[in-house]
Amino acid sequence: MARPSFFSGIRSNLFAGFVVSLIALPLALGLAVASGFPMVAGVITAVVGGVVVAVFGGSYVTITGPGYGLVVVLLSAVSVLGDGDMYAGYLYALSAVILSGMLMLLFGFLRFGALSDFFPATTIQGMLSAIGVTLLVKQFYVMLGDMKTKGTVLELITGVPDLVKSLQWAPNGQLYAVGVGLISLLIMLFYSSITNRFFRLIPAPMWVVLLALGFDAYFGIVGGENPISKKLLISLPNDMLTTVPSPNFTKWTEPIFWGFVISITLVSSIESLLSIKAVDKLDPEKRRANINKDMRALGLATIVSGFLGGMNVGTVISRSSVNVNNQATNRSSNFFHALFLLLFVIVFQDQLGRIPFTSLAAILVYTGYKLTAPAIFVRMYRIGKEQLFIFLTTLISTLLTDLISGILIGLVATFLVHVLLNKAFWLFSRNLIKPNVLMYKETETQSYYVGVIHFCTFLNFYKLKAKLDMVPQTEKVVVDFTLCSFVDHTVQESLHSYEELFVRKGGLVEIIGLDVLETDSSHPFAVRTLRPVQRLRVFSLGKTRRQQQLQALAQEKKWSFIESPTVQTRQLRSFLGYETTSVERVLNQLSSPCEQLSLFDIKYSEGVFIAKESVQTTLLRVVLNTRIPVFSFDREQLLEKLSHLAGFHDIDFPQHPAFSDAFFVRGYDPKLVRNFFTNDLVSFFTAYGFYHISCNGTELVVRQFLRPATPAEATALIEFGIALKKKIDG
Repeated sequence: MARPSFFSGIRSNLFAGFVVSLIALPLALGLAVASGFPMVAGVITAVVGGVVVAVFGGSYVTITGPGYGLVVVLLSAVSVLGDGDMYAGYLYALSAVILSGMLMLLFGFLRFGALSDFFPATTIQGMLSAIGVTLLVKQFYVMLGDMKTKGTVLELITGVPDLVKSLQWAPNGQLYAVGVGLISLLIMLFYSSITNRFFRLIPAPMWVVLLALGFDAYFGIVGGENPISKKLLISLPNDMLTTVPSPNFTKWTEPIFWGFVISITLVSSIESLLSIKAVDKLDPEKRRANINKDMRALGLATIVSGFLGGMNVGTVISRSSVNVNNQATNRSSNFFHALFLLLFVIVFQDQLGRIPFTSLAAILVYTGYKLTAPAIFVRMYRIGKEQLFIFLTTLISTLLTDLISGILIGLVATFLVHVLLNKAFWLFSRNLIKPNVLMYKETETQSYYVGVIHFCTFLNFYKLKAKLDMVPQTEKVVVDFTLCSFVDHTVQESLHSYEELFVRKGGLVEIIGLDVLETDSSHPFAVRTLRPVQRLRVFSLGKTRRQQQLQALAQEKKWSFIESPTVQTRQLRSFLGYETTSVERVLNQLSSPCEQLSLFDIKYSEGVFIAKESVQTTLLRVVLNTRIPVFSFDREQLLEKLSHLAGFHDIDFPQHPAFSDAFFVRGYDPKLVRNFFTNDLVSFFTAYGFYHISCNGTELVVRQFLRPATPAEATALIEFGIALKKKIDG
């Protein structure tokens, strides 16, 4: 796909940038204040990020600026480094921001973008929810007019009743500000429920700004003075665009300073990487960002922002989503959003000074709520109790310690949960660094086959990801977990993203092999293991996507579908080529008594002791109405050509030399087999080609690959079986 010009689609990108700037302005101001930075720092961050990343970035429709995740760590840096002096702490924090930008720039050059794959999805969600709790609680105090209260999150939570009681003695100036803040919060909460087209033309954060300005305008019209206390109103310096603060690097030798640098870098990188990946899914042109190039651009923008007095520049999902929804096509929309922000600050500086802090705090309270909404806890529980445990462990430990410690504790908790679920530490310790992913192109279907063995978790998903990234997204990929003992939630959630991406590009990702693994949750992305803990079971509603598709196929054909049918362990031994097999498990059986066909996944073994080999595949069983010769039929490859040395003789068909060369046929009575393979049947098999067939005289078993079939392959296998039965029964 040709790379579009920076200024192509300028009209749609100009409009998208304008709409995004309406949301970004109040957020930039509010996030700066919440971080302990001067209010103009948020605007500087958004403007610098919009310009620099638009020019040097590797994504297409992302919006950059101050992020939610850094509020907690930046505020802590300002407070701790300044020893109570907020302005001194701000200058120290600027130096930490600049150094974190340098680290991000270095990470981009070292291609560390893949590091995001080593963070479990549940741990990241726990970290984000911890940020949400902190943001909600601290900004709730500001929304109620308390600008100076300090303490831990737990201390602030326990102090909420006293805060509410104190309002009865609050001066009128504070009460008016609180009223504006509460109404602003209601706007944020109920904006999505309002369907009026005019109201929806303006984003919710901008309605909050208009409410505050309207409140001030009312008193101007009636000839009065705004009753809100001036200490609760935004204060922007007149020389804000000409005065540049000087970052203070004097604490660079202190370990605590570098702790903040690493924390800022880590949080900013994770938040940005997650946002970039999420926006890729929304891009209507199905493009994928160059993550490492974007990291370099974000690092450069952060360095420039820090020297100008701003915060870390990150990619933000909420504003990027608005950008996509307003038909943005390339990075110029990010550039225009920055220009509009700068224009607003220059032209409307006086009006911005009439907005109370409580209005901006209401926006952040709502943001904090969204990051830690009860629905998130419910979703974690539905995925699995162990995921809820990991989520709560990360959330609580982050609140009690800090972001880095919380993430590390979450990582350890995730690993320990995986060990306990499998009751086998050796599974991870022995196989972690071993190659566990094989990829090749199947000659019969021209599909890419990716097989995974041992286990697949956040620890080694990068190996599978590297293979998938090599496949053109217009192709078909089969990912096989048949030989895997454990697949975690993070892997399945990431593969779902690949499924969506390939479909958008015209390709297809088919996942097989998860059906044989067990789960204790009905969620489609629940962890699946071959070594279940006590009471671990497969839920009736916990079917994999493949099982759901097979069930839908059965319903479409009016066949029955049974997940775990009762089988005989010797049921294959009457077929030529399966004489020594022992069936271990059968599942996902589709059957039609009327048509005398059944399709099922099967695991069987051949041989014993060190020669024992297990096979998992999909078979089609066809019951015939007439008796035919015993035979087996397969494509003739090198092994089959050499098999005569072991006494297995291929039955030749002199009238069909091409057929004889292409297929390996054997049977107990070659003459009967030759008579059975009429010209019509030879033409039939030549047309289909690559199915393996074995017959015991009254029944056929048919397979395509020595792996479970994808739903599409299962459909084709059934159609082949129906056609073959009609051809034989005549």
